[in-house]
Amino acid sequence: MADPLSHEVFWTDGEAASVRSDERDTPLRPDPTSRLVDLNLDPPFPNKDWFLAADLLTDEGFTSVFHPRVLSTTLALAWVAVGRRAAYITDGRLRDNVHFSSGIALCQAAGCVVTNLAGQPVHTGVQGLIAAADATTHAKLLDLLSHRRQPRTP
Repeated sequence: MADPLSHEVFWTDGEAASVRSDERDTPLRPDPTSRLVDLNLDPPFPNKDWFLAADLLTDEGFTSVFHPRVLSTTLALAWVAVGRRAAYITDGRLRDNVHFSSGIALCQAAGCVVTNLAGQPVHTGVQGLIAAADATTHAKLLDLLSHRRQPRTP
């Protein structure tokens, strides 16, 4: 995956993950320190009866811990893998999605915690994605989302 602005190329062989810059490879090191979490606000919203990423922008439990950013690109996954973001959250069906498969592979190879919105293995059960730099960040996000699992009333 390439970042056209920084001219970096993020890559994985399925086991290790690195970023290539100025013809030098550096291993990816996820890091939650920034507390920045990118949210994808683009449709579709298959879990809209209990999850809308836009709601997290005003959720006090979320904003008291994390600093939301809005981004709808797989590049956000590379930023989690390299340690520039604490997490990325999106809804939608991502299996066989060419826009997300490389970013998911990067995060997994870098050691990020990658699950669906219910904390299950990605591409199973509930769709969507949480990619977090570490288990603590993932657990906090999953806890925030679990409070929303009750269907919305019209």
